[in-house]
Amino acid sequence: MPSPFPGMDPYLEGSLWMSVHAQLTAEIARQLAPKLRPKYLALATERLVLEEANGVYGAAREMYPDVSVVDTGKSSRRESDVATAAPIRLATVVPTRVPHVTIEIRETSTRQLVTAIEVLSPTNKRGRGREEYLTKRQRVLLSTAHLIEVDLLRHGQRVPMQHALPEAPYFVILSRAEERPITDVWPIQLEDRLPVVPVPLLPGDADVALDLQQALTNVYDLLGYDLAIDYSRPPEQPLSPSQAAWAARWLGNTEQNN
Repeated sequence: MPSPFPGMDPYLEGSLWMSVHAQLTAEIARQLAPKLRPKYLALATERLVLEEANGVYGAAREMYPDVSVVDTGKSSRRESDVATAAPIRLATVVPTRVPHVTIEIRETSTRQLVTAIEVLSPTNKRGRGREEYLTKRQRVLLSTAHLIEVDLLRHGQRVPMQHALPEAPYFVILSRAEERPITDVWPIQLEDRLPVVPVPLLPGDADVALDLQQALTNVYDLLGYDLAIDYSRPPEQPLSPSQAAWAARWLGNTEQNN
């Protein structure tokens, strides 16, 4: 069953997103691969980003000198020296390994990176994960490779631009190597179908088309995300009042039509 929304489904932005992210990048690679061969390959490459959990708590610190314990070989410990108070048990902060997948289009014979396609995740848009992503992004922008960024998340910081992006919940940004710093930007409203984006290749080769809406629809349908979502409740990532009103009307009309 397809998503009830005409474009991006805001109910996919919460706890389901990492699953959607992995499947969507794989589907994009599958869609592009037959259009690229035999000169190019579409390869999905994974890296792990460490992210600390939000909401870190700690007590006020006091400074103590270093203490060393030396075994004297004597058993002079008395019963009263043994600590009898039970410890409290608290969870410490352990970084989470978050997988990030990039689609790299490479020239077959030389394996030269031609185009990188990034589907952004929450960790690309906040904290240390954002810093790591911007460093990687800068390397691509300073190279001869093209860059496509697909931002289907309403929350978090957008990628840096010289001028403010228009008001929209979702974006696709295409940076052609030969046209930088000018980029092509697709602002996407909640009611919009996701665009068909041109994927640039080496000079002399025509762009190939990436149908993002078809890719998302295939993933939603094949993985059965409708079974994991309760559309009678608000999405995990809250909508603005106007977006929530539109979504309620759309879902109501979709239910009536079914």
